[in-house]
Amino acid sequence: MEWMAWTLPTALFFVAVGVLLSCMTVFELRRPCVERRGFLPLVTSRGDRLFIGLLASAYLHLAVIGASDWPLWVASLLSLAWLVVVLRWG
Repeated sequence: MEWMAWTLPTALFFVAVGVLLSCMTVFELRRPCVERRGFLPLVTSRGDRLFIGLLASAYLHLAVIGASDWPLWVASLLSLAWLVVVLRWG
């Protein structure tokens, strides 16, 4: 695996996404999702909201890197807050 640039933040990110997907799978098996409509302009399931939240978080990180001099942990905290909001009220 020398061809990959595995750093601790990269590894933690992929582990966190894997744990999140595993938890969502267990939660879906225990309590099946009912599609609903929140503030997002479409009817979504729990998995849809997770995907939308992760995609928006990626764009938020790119925006912070490209348009500001903020540290990356600020983007991570903003992304985590956004993900919680989308999963809860999206």
